[in-house]
Amino acid sequence: MSIVTLLPFIVLIGAMFLMTRSAKKKQQQAVSMRDQMQPGSGVRTIGGMYATVKEVKDDTVVLEVAPGVHAIYAKNAIGAVLEDEEYNRIVHGDSDELTVPDDASSLTADSDATVVDDAAADKIDLGKKPEADDADRKDGKADGEADAK
Repeated sequence: MSIVTLLPFIVLIGAMFLMTRSAKKKQQQAVSMRDQMQPGSGVRTIGGMYATVKEVKDDTVVLEVAPGVHAIYAKNAIGAVLEDEEYNRIVHGDSDELTVPDDASSLTADSDATVVDDAAADKIDLGKKPEADDADRKDGKADGEADAK
């Protein structure tokens, strides 16, 4: 047998080795991340729910999903342990980036804007050209009058 015939098998075995090594490394990182959990930590489950850790047991964790509401989850269901700042930003909407300027005059409305109330908006038909008022009509008839022929 020649090395050329064995080359595809060698490449395949090498690729499988690299894939299993990468998966094992990710699994070890997830285990170490879950070991960092402690009561008071903010977490995100693999389902996307944000909660606070109340108690950590061997295979489970007790999460407070709402004030006074506790749920028991498997440790494997924890997708990420979050930093306090990130957890507060996501759950409570706390953000240092959102500040109100001291000068309220910079918050003026656009003078070219047109405000239309709901009753007037119902009468607007964007597919038709606007009709003239009764005084501008050439036939001299009001809007409700029909031609009697």
